[in-house]
Amino acid sequence: MTVYWNAPGVENTEYTCRLAVERAAELGIEQIVVASNTGYTADFLLHKISNLVVVTHQVGFREPGEDEMGSGKREELTKQGVKIVTASHLFGNVDRAVSNKFGGLYPGGIVAHTLRTFGQGTKVCMEIAVMALDAGAISYGKEVIAIGGSRRGADTAMVLTPEHAKDIFDTQVHELICKPRTGGDKR
Repeated sequence: MTVYWNAPGVENTEYTCRLAVERAAELGIEQIVVASNTGYTADFLLHKISNLVVVTHQVGFREPGEDEMGSGKREELTKQGVKIVTASHLFGNVDRAVSNKFGGLYPGGIVAHTLRTFGQGTKVCMEIAVMALDAGAISYGKEVIAIGGSRRGADTAMVLTPEHAKDIFDTQVHELICKPRTGGDKR
Protein backbone atom coordinates (compact mmCIF):
# COMPACT_ATOMS: atom_id res chain seq x y z
CA MET A 1 0.00 0.00 0.00
CA THR A 2 1.39 3.39 -0.98
CA VAL A 3 1.23 6.26 1.49
CA TYR A 4 0.61 9.70 0.01
CA TRP A 5 1.65 12.84 1.90
CA ASN A 6 -0.52 15.95 1.50
CA ALA A 7 2.57 18.01 0.70
CA PRO A 8 6.27 17.41 0.13
CA GLY A 9 8.76 18.31 2.79
CA VAL A 10 11.05 17.63 5.68
CA GLU A 11 8.14 16.94 8.06
CA ASN A 12 7.67 13.58 6.30
CA THR A 13 11.24 12.41 6.89
CA GLU A 14 10.87 10.27 10.00
CA TYR A 15 7.76 8.44 8.78
CA THR A 16 9.21 7.98 5.27
CA CYS A 17 12.29 6.33 6.77
CA ARG A 18 10.19 4.15 9.05
CA LEU A 19 8.02 2.97 6.14
CA ALA A 20 11.14 2.18 4.10
CA VAL A 21 12.73 0.14 6.90
CA GLU A 22 9.47 -1.77 7.48
CA ARG A 23 9.12 -2.58 3.78
CA ALA A 24 12.75 -3.65 3.56
CA ALA A 25 12.13 -6.12 6.38
CA GLU A 26 8.95 -7.45 4.73
CA LEU A 27 10.71 -8.01 1.40
CA GLY A 28 14.07 -9.14 2.78
CA ILE A 29 15.84 -6.19 1.15
CA GLU A 30 19.25 -5.65 2.69
CA GLN A 31 20.27 -2.35 1.08
CA ILE A 32 18.79 1.11 1.51
CA VAL A 33 20.11 4.04 -0.47
CA VAL A 34 19.27 7.49 0.90
CA ALA A 35 19.89 11.00 -0.33
CA SER A 36 21.39 12.95 2.57
CA ASN A 37 23.51 16.02 2.00
CA THR A 38 24.01 16.98 5.64
CA GLY A 39 23.39 13.64 7.37
CA TYR A 40 19.98 14.68 8.72
CA THR A 41 17.99 12.00 6.87
CA ALA A 42 20.71 9.37 7.35
CA ASP A 43 20.37 9.76 11.12
CA PHE A 44 16.80 8.41 10.96
CA LEU A 45 18.12 5.16 9.44
CA LEU A 46 21.19 4.51 11.59
CA HIS A 47 21.05 1.22 13.47
CA LYS A 48 17.83 0.27 11.66
CA ILE A 49 19.42 -1.40 8.63
CA SER A 50 22.84 -2.98 8.33
CA ASN A 51 23.64 -1.92 4.77
CA LEU A 52 23.01 1.82 4.49
CA VAL A 53 24.36 3.85 1.56
CA VAL A 54 24.21 7.64 1.70
CA VAL A 55 24.44 9.62 -1.53
CA THR A 56 25.40 13.27 -1.11
CA HIS A 57 25.66 16.25 -3.39
CA GLN A 58 29.03 16.53 -5.04
CA VAL A 59 31.54 18.87 -3.40
CA GLY A 60 30.93 22.35 -4.82
CA PHE A 61 27.23 21.80 -5.54
CA ARG A 62 26.16 24.92 -3.61
CA GLU A 63 29.45 26.80 -3.34
CA PRO A 64 32.85 26.09 -4.93
CA GLY A 65 34.86 23.73 -2.74
CA GLU A 66 32.06 23.32 -0.18
CA ASP A 67 31.16 19.87 1.19
CA GLU A 68 27.63 20.26 2.55
CA MET A 69 28.00 17.24 4.83
CA GLY A 70 31.22 18.35 6.41
CA SER A 71 34.09 16.13 7.49
CA GLY A 72 32.80 15.58 11.04
CA LYS A 73 29.46 14.10 10.00
CA ARG A 74 31.08 12.15 7.17
CA GLU A 75 33.54 10.60 9.64
CA GLU A 76 30.77 9.83 12.17
CA LEU A 77 28.66 8.00 9.55
CA THR A 78 31.64 6.10 8.15
CA LYS A 79 32.62 4.90 11.64
CA GLN A 80 29.11 3.48 11.97
CA GLY A 81 29.56 1.42 8.79
CA VAL A 82 27.67 3.68 6.41
CA LYS A 83 28.92 3.80 2.82
CA ILE A 84 28.98 7.35 1.46
CA VAL A 85 28.84 8.14 -2.25
CA THR A 86 29.73 11.69 -3.25
CA ALA A 87 29.55 12.19 -6.99
CA SER A 88 28.22 14.45 -9.70
CA HIS A 89 24.49 14.23 -10.23
CA LEU A 90 23.55 11.53 -12.69
CA PHE A 91 21.11 13.73 -14.60
CA GLY A 92 23.31 16.85 -14.56
CA ASN A 93 27.00 16.50 -14.98
CA VAL A 94 28.73 17.97 -18.05
CA ASP A 95 25.44 18.25 -19.96
CA ARG A 96 24.17 20.77 -17.39
CA ALA A 97 27.34 22.81 -17.74
CA VAL A 98 26.80 23.01 -21.50
CA SER A 99 23.15 23.97 -21.03
CA ASN A 100 24.02 26.60 -18.40
CA LYS A 101 26.70 28.11 -20.63
CA PHE A 102 25.04 27.90 -24.04
CA GLY A 103 21.35 27.21 -23.36
CA GLY A 104 19.18 24.47 -24.76
CA LEU A 105 18.11 21.06 -23.61
CA TYR A 106 20.16 18.01 -22.81
CA PRO A 107 19.11 14.35 -22.45
CA GLY A 108 19.76 14.09 -18.70
CA GLY A 109 17.67 17.19 -18.09
CA ILE A 110 14.80 15.80 -20.12
CA VAL A 111 14.88 12.54 -18.13
CA ALA A 112 15.07 14.47 -14.84
CA HIS A 113 12.13 16.71 -15.72
CA THR A 114 10.09 13.71 -16.84
CA LEU A 115 10.71 11.92 -13.52
CA ARG A 116 9.81 15.12 -11.64
CA THR A 117 6.28 14.86 -13.01
CA PHE A 118 5.94 12.12 -10.39
CA GLY A 119 7.60 14.40 -7.80
CA GLN A 120 11.11 15.60 -7.03
CA GLY A 121 11.67 12.70 -4.63
CA THR A 122 10.92 10.18 -7.38
CA LYS A 123 13.65 11.70 -9.53
CA VAL A 124 16.04 11.69 -6.58
CA CYS A 125 15.32 8.02 -5.76
CA MET A 126 16.06 6.90 -9.30
CA GLU A 127 19.16 9.07 -9.50
CA ILE A 128 20.78 8.02 -6.21
CA ALA A 129 20.13 4.31 -6.77
CA VAL A 130 21.93 4.45 -10.13
CA MET A 131 24.73 6.61 -8.68
CA ALA A 132 25.22 4.13 -5.81
CA LEU A 133 25.31 1.22 -8.26
CA ASP A 134 27.80 2.99 -10.52
CA ALA A 135 29.99 3.69 -7.47
CA GLY A 136 29.95 0.00 -6.48
CA ALA A 137 28.24 0.80 -3.17
CA ILE A 138 25.30 -1.56 -3.79
CA SER A 139 25.03 -4.97 -5.41
CA TYR A 140 24.14 -5.30 -9.08
CA GLY A 141 20.85 -7.01 -9.93
CA LYS A 142 19.33 -6.76 -6.45
CA GLU A 143 16.30 -4.87 -5.28
CA VAL A 144 17.04 -1.87 -3.09
CA ILE A 145 14.97 0.75 -1.39
CA ALA A 146 15.78 4.33 -2.32
CA ILE A 147 14.74 7.30 -0.21
CA GLY A 148 14.72 10.86 -1.53
CA GLY A 149 12.93 14.12 -1.08
CA SER A 150 12.08 17.61 -2.11
CA ARG A 151 14.85 19.96 -0.98
CA ARG A 152 15.41 18.98 2.68
CA GLY A 153 14.49 15.72 4.38
CA ALA A 154 12.76 12.76 2.79
CA ASP A 155 9.24 12.32 1.47
CA THR A 156 9.58 9.59 -1.15
CA ALA A 157 10.63 5.94 -0.96
CA MET A 158 10.53 3.23 -3.61
CA VAL A 159 11.63 -0.32 -4.26
CA LEU A 160 13.67 -0.67 -7.44
CA THR A 161 16.36 -2.63 -9.18
CA PRO A 162 18.70 -0.02 -10.65
CA GLU A 163 20.83 -0.46 -13.73
CA HIS A 164 24.10 1.31 -14.42
CA ALA A 165 23.79 4.79 -15.93
CA LYS A 166 24.66 3.49 -19.39
CA ASP A 167 21.57 1.24 -19.18
CA ILE A 168 19.31 3.43 -17.01
CA PHE A 169 16.20 2.74 -19.08
CA ASP A 170 16.41 -0.90 -18.00
CA THR A 171 15.94 0.11 -14.34
CA GLN A 172 12.90 -1.57 -12.83
CA VAL A 173 10.69 0.36 -10.40
CA HIS A 174 8.80 -2.28 -8.42
CA GLU A 175 6.91 -0.35 -5.76
CA LEU A 176 6.24 3.14 -4.55
CA ILE A 177 6.26 3.07 -0.75
CA CYS A 178 5.37 6.74 -0.24
CA LYS A 179 5.39 10.08 -2.01
CA PRO A 180 3.76 13.50 -1.83
CA ARG A 181 0.51 13.92 -3.76
CA THR A 182 1.65 17.27 -5.06
CA GLY A 183 4.58 19.20 -6.36
CA GLY A 184 7.97 19.45 -4.97
CA ASP A 185 10.78 21.19 -6.71
CA LYS A 186 9.72 23.02 -9.89
CA ARG A 187 13.28 23.46 -11.24
